[in-house]
Amino acid sequence: MNRRRLLQTAIAAGTLAPSSTRATGPIHISDMHFHSFFGASINHSRPVAKSLADGGATLVSWSVAGDALWMDPKTYRQSKEQRPGEALGWVEREIGRIKAHSAEQGLKLALTAADVERAEKGEPHIVLSIEGANFIEGDASRVKRAYDLGVRHLQLVHFTANTLGDFQTEAPVHGGLTETGRQVVAECNRLGILVDLAHAAGPTVTQTLAVAKAPLVWSHGSVKMGAAAPWNAVIWRARQLPLDLAKAIAAKGGVVGLWALSFDVGKTIDGYGNRMLELADWLGDRHVAFGTDINGLSGNAAIRSYVDLRAVVSGWQTRKVPEARIRRLASENYARVLKEALVPARG
Repeated sequence: MNRRRLLQTAIAAGTLAPSSTRATGPIHISDMHFHSFFGASINHSRPVAKSLADGGATLVSWSVAGDALWMDPKTYRQSKEQRPGEALGWVEREIGRIKAHSAEQGLKLALTAADVERAEKGEPHIVLSIEGANFIEGDASRVKRAYDLGVRHLQLVHFTANTLGDFQTEAPVHGGLTETGRQVVAECNRLGILVDLAHAAGPTVTQTLAVAKAPLVWSHGSVKMGAAAPWNAVIWRARQLPLDLAKAIAAKGGVVGLWALSFDVGKTIDGYGNRMLELADWLGDRHVAFGTDINGLSGNAAIRSYVDLRAVVSGWQTRKVPEARIRRLASENYARVLKEALVPARG
């Protein structure tokens, strides 16, 4: 039995951390997708440590938009071509800013499964994440460069073209996951980086699931009945994940995150909480998590802070939702899948 399988067995058996049925103490919050942009942006939550503490969030994936410089923020379409090396430089600079701010705030980085366990016990940790692996270009060895920077959560595609695969909001050109994309997934599994399928077109999702050696996440978005919307539909509709693909992610041990886009989940905190419970009914309590996209939704967000997200948890408690269910959705599911991914594959 290899190291990854040993960890998966331990997590399933509850020997690495207290299970929901034995949990005591406060219910902490995990979030699979959060932004706090730098520069002149008004979309930020700094000081981040206070933002997390205000809502009791202890495990948060702080994501760099890896294609931000080449995307029109009004249309979410590619606005210019990426020159060689530009995206790598951009990612390195933004990761540096996040690390500097986190250090100033006394926030630790989640680099190992043990770090995730400390976050589960109440010590706030940041998971460094990249949304759109455009920095790879054609060189899968750059995954190691990201790993050395501290990145432990990598989303393959976003809103602009890259060499890894097709995404939901432009016409497909690759037929799904590319050979470079397969190499990137293998490198993530080898090193210990969680692979994120958010924004990926259907064939990219199915082909990635077929080759991945560890559970994956769809960090943010929503799930719909029926077929996927066409790539040129209204963007938020094109971004919805069909239920059959969400179930496929769950079947491999993965987790699907619900964003807080008001057009999709409703404008109220209670509405967001209801959609979370509905999604858990569809996929099972072990396969749904918060993926708020705080600061990534501009003014169209039902959840704007971790105070709001804490209100979701409080609302569930008031409604007598079972505590084990609340703990899984609020924090445990992201922690579990992240710990499984952080153990490098050993064959």
